[in-house]
Formats: sequence, structure tokens, C-alpha cells
Amino acid sequence: MRARDDMTFPIAEYERRLGELRDRMEKRGLDAVVITDPENLMYLTDYQTTGYSFFQALVVPLDDEPVMITRAMEESNAIARTWVERTRPYPDTGDAIQELVLTLNQSGLGTKRVGYERNSYFFPAYQQDRVHTSFSHGVLMDCFGIVEAGRARKSDVEIEVMRKAAAATEAGMAAGLAAAVPGSTENEVAAEISAAMFRAGGEFPAVMPYVASGPRSMIGHATWEGRTIEPGEHVFLEVGGCYRRYHTAMMRTAVNGELSDSMWQAQERMKLALAELKSVMRPGLTVSDADSIVRRVISDNNVQARLVTRSGYSIGIAFPPSWDEGYILSLNPGDFNALEPGMTFHVIPWMWGVDGDKTVGISDTIRVTEDGCESFFTLDEDFTVHESGAVLTPVSPTLTDHDTEEAL
Repeated sequence: MRARDDMTFPIAEYERRLGELRDRMEKRGLDAVVITDPENLMYLTDYQTTGYSFFQALVVPLDDEPVMITRAMEESNAIARTWVERTRPYPDTGDAIQELVLTLNQSGLGTKRVGYERNSYFFPAYQQDRVHTSFSHGVLMDCFGIVEAGRARKSDVEIEVMRKAAAATEAGMAAGLAAAVPGSTENEVAAEISAAMFRAGGEFPAVMPYVASGPRSMIGHATWEGRTIEPGEHVFLEVGGCYRRYHTAMMRTAVNGELSDSMWQAQERMKLALAELKSVMRPGLTVSDADSIVRRVISDNNVQARLVTRSGYSIGIAFPPSWDEGYILSLNPGDFNALEPGMTFHVIPWMWGVDGDKTVGISDTIRVTEDGCESFFTLDEDFTVHESGAVLTPVSPTLTDHDTEEAL
């Protein structure tokens, strides 16, 4: 492991993560693991690239230095960003799976018990089949979740990075709510959100903002398509801010014109669900109980709305196509895992179908503390109500010295 001081976290953080991974490997009787999930590679080494559609893997032996296998173009990311000392780049004309098997054999692992992430998005079945065929003298075992077991609980330094992501989330949401007025297009709202997030220090998120106005809010995961917001319509927004691949997310709703009684009731239901959960959310509470609190409050409504999904999910490191860690832990009925300090969740008591034709949302990203929980945000939860006549005032771009000279 190369000691360096220019990574996202101090080297001691990566030493801890690698040591805990090896403890779990030993308990499972594994001599090595092959890690291919982009989030797990980032967690263990600080390695990141947008080129993860090409095969990449970290081979972690139980008692030897890890080896990173990358496309040749991406090797620079391992050298510039990570503590990894040993790399095995392959050219675009090369064979990544042959390189992996060769690495295992040359590392003395050809007859050993090797774990691999069978459920990794970016280790498809045809590649796994080739490894099984070529790795004929060793034993391959599914170790999916062996890294995620450490990722579920965020350390203090991870929480600080998530606070920076939260600052970008809040800045983007505030800009989006201000822009969501009649006459603006969904594209303009999305542009204001994105510009504000990035100006606040945010980096490219795993998912760009969701912007859905009027009847389009009833379309699951709908986002901007150029539609113009009309007077009297509401706008549903969901924003996920990112910093060093760590995310926080929130939902909010803008209303143009008078706040109807049913929309007010929906607002109060969602606020109540969050308040009731946060009053009891602490280590020891089960995932199922947390879900039940949110689901009970949202289901008890008189505005025809439903909670059609899980009520929350773990959130942290993410690459496209999703910002959530729900495959690690989600707030769902029947899951009796207990909450632990350092776990972080995007809690989503949103309401689908208010008055039969409106979807609205208020959500929060929350961390579990030693004796309770706390939000990453300070932004007001109430719907943003724009009086009739409100219009978008776009932010003027900042002129550079070069722009000024050109204008002159």
C-alpha cells in the first residue's frame, strides 16, 4: 500500500477498510476476492472513472498486496488516485478475463478458494462463465456483499464528505424550487438545479435531478422533457447531490397558486411521517419497524394517495445508474436487521396520486447516531408556494476576463 496524503480520506481509513475486508474473507474461508463493483472499488482504494463499462477488478489476496486490473487507458486513475501499487493494464485489443485468470494464477491463487461478486452490475454472466471455464483448478465462490458489509456504516470522515454532498443537494433544491414557476420549462428548472449544485462544490451525480410538472408527476422516475409549467400546477423535484461519489438526496414540491386543502393535508402527512420516524430512529430499531412507522402515517390519508415503494434506502457511494445503496439495505416490511450507528438513509414518505392525479414528495437524508439520528439538511420541508405572477429570474453567467476582453 502506497502511503499518500492526496486521497479522499486519510490512508488509515483505507487500511481499516482493507483490514476489515480481510477479516470477513478469513471468516468465509476465502484466500482472495475479486472485486468488480465500481462503488466497492472506490470504497477500498479511492479508484474512480466514468469508464467502468470496461472490465475492471481489484484482486485482494488474504496475505499479499492487492492487484488492480484495468483497461490500459484507465490505469492512470489507479496511479493518480489510489494507494494501489500493483496494476495489470490490458489494451483495447486484449482480453480482460484472460488477464484476470493469468493474474490469479501468477499470484499463487490458481488452486485456491476465490470469491467474486456474482451480482455485480459490471461483471456480466458471459464474463463470469469464461472465468469459471478458465479457472479450472481453483474454487470460485460468490462473495457478493462482502465489501458492502463495511459500507453500510459510515465512518466519521465519510459523514463529513456526505455533509459536502448535502450542501450541494440543498443549493440545487433551493434553486429548483425558486425556478419552478409558470412559464418556465422543466429544462430551465433542471438547469438551475444543476448549476447551483455544481457551483456549491457538487460533482456529477449518479442520477441527474428529477423534474416533473403537473400531470407528468404521476409518471414514475419522470424528469425534464421541455414541458412548460402552467399556472396552478405543482412541480415535483428530487435532487441528489454528490461529492467524491458520496450522495445525499431530497424530495420537495413547489405549488403555483393557492395551496388546496388536499395538498396541505399531503404536506402535513409527509412531515408527520418524517417527524415520527426521527423521534424513534436510533440503533436497535429494526428496518421493518422503521418502514412501518412511515407506511402507517402515509397510508392514513384522505386524499387518495399511496406510498407505492419502499419507505427508504441506504445512501452513500454511487455511480450511475443509481444513487442509492438499497441493495445493501432498504426500509421494507419484514426486514428485521437492526439499525446501527453510522448508517445513512434517504427516507422517502412521498405520496402517489393525491386527488388521483398528483404525486408530491418531502424526503430527508438521515444518519443514525449513537443515541438517535440527525438530518443532513436544514431546508424547510413545507411546499414552496408561488403566488400568481411569479416568474423565473435566471442567474446571469459570471464573465471571465477573456469574456470581458472579447466583449470590448
